[in-house]
Amino acid sequence: MESDRIELSERELREITGFAADCARRALSIFERDLPADPRPRDAIDAARAFAEGGRRTAALRQSAWAAFRAAREAGSPAAVDAARAASHAAGAAYLHPLADAHQVKHILGAAAHAARAEELVSGEDPRVGAGTLAWARHHAPPAVTAVLGRLPAAPAGGGRTGEFIRELDAALRA
Repeated sequence: MESDRIELSERELREITGFAADCARRALSIFERDLPADPRPRDAIDAARAFAEGGRRTAALRQSAWAAFRAAREAGSPAAVDAARAASHAAGAAYLHPLADAHQVKHILGAAAHAARAEELVSGEDPRVGAGTLAWARHHAPPAVTAVLGRLPAAPAGGGRTGEFIRELDAALRA
């Protein structure tokens, strides 16, 4: 069964991608401490920011998302893995699909959730740190984030601690 389509303007896509890039940038230094010579997560965040600021949605942007994803698999610490995943989600946000599918919520909020998890891991699992990152994301989410979330089903179950963060942020932004 095919999901219903939702309205998704280019302006909304750019705002969501810019938000995701800002969220991922918060955790970038965590990855760069682990693998300082690996530019892939930074490149993905920069490519996402360029799209958000009016650049074209190109194959290079999509490739930067996949490159950051591969960097996550090569990271040496769980925190660095999540930081690279945040970068991958930032660049991938430009490819959000106009489908009324709960999985799309992960594309909107994945960068924030992975950044929160990276920061929480670095803190020694202090839940206040993850909560602080989510509060920052909630307060910095542009109108497009809440508008598009309002057209989608709630975030899906699963995904471990990062999934919890996605559901928590989703619920807070819908409130």
